[in-house]
Amino acid sequence: MSVPDASTPAREAIDAFLRHLADRGLSATTRRIRKTYLNEYLRHAQQAAGGDADSGEDEGTPSRPLTAGELMDGGRAAAWLADAAAGKTRTRNTSRGPEAAAYPNSMRVRIDSVNAFAEFLGEPARLDRQPPARGYQLTPGDTEALLHDLTVKRPIHANAMTALRTAAVAALVADTGRGVPELANLNVSALHLDGSEPRADVGGEPVPLTQATVNILTRWLAARASIVAELEGSDPGHLWIPTKPGRARGGVPSAKPGISPAAVRTLHASHRALVSQLLGTPLRPGALRAAAEAHVSAVSQAMAEG
Repeated sequence: MSVPDASTPAREAIDAFLRHLADRGLSATTRRIRKTYLNEYLRHAQQAAGGDADSGEDEGTPSRPLTAGELMDGGRAAAWLADAAAGKTRTRNTSRGPEAAAYPNSMRVRIDSVNAFAEFLGEPARLDRQPPARGYQLTPGDTEALLHDLTVKRPIHANAMTALRTAAVAALVADTGRGVPELANLNVSALHLDGSEPRADVGGEPVPLTQATVNILTRWLAARASIVAELEGSDPGHLWIPTKPGRARGGVPSAKPGISPAAVRTLHASHRALVSQLLGTPLRPGALRAAAEAHVSAVSQAMAEG
């Protein structure tokens, strides 16, 4: 197929763009996000024009499909972004309700998706890019609800052990305030979950843990033990391990889960994928750090009163 231009039907142009991203080797996560937001944009624009995003028809109101050039119209983009920011384009419920306002970073990714599509088409128009929402954080209450959902409700189609590992990583982020790269190399021996003052040794410092985090980590350790039991030999000790075999490469089977630690990118990708299903946005683990500040403050107050 020739390279799409402004006259190409928007649906065909988006499909060609997604194939282009795959050919360039972009990650499945990036391609999924671009597809989600461009499809949302096309659906919104076509409905506003009086037709369906796929067929070009709405009941009783026939309309031709939009072209790629028409989709890039600034007015259409502005209307879509306004409705998206207000939560009006959401197609599924979230823990904050079906009409909750969009997270700032999800709006930024919408803009980035349209700009990347425009570049692919050779269109000069660009939407003003927003900087990342610096310091955006979930409240401690929202963090607690998210951890509960990851542990108990498990998103549809999610692997149970992956969801539990994601909840355990997120719980440690929420208690310690440390990022995933700092927590990725922890060994099981860094956890001290028994007794009246449970803690994790992170970066040479003891960090107190809440009872909710202790419960989640205990469940993860039990799941981890069932994976490690399949290995031949001693437990390698990595706290975070893959939950399923990787892909065979070059005809060589992948190593069994547990021999090597889970990569930082694996932990991040699992978090983004699962949290995106629950909250409607691929929120980074760092957004949970406000809970750590509240936890540290509560511990300090208890020590002072004691």
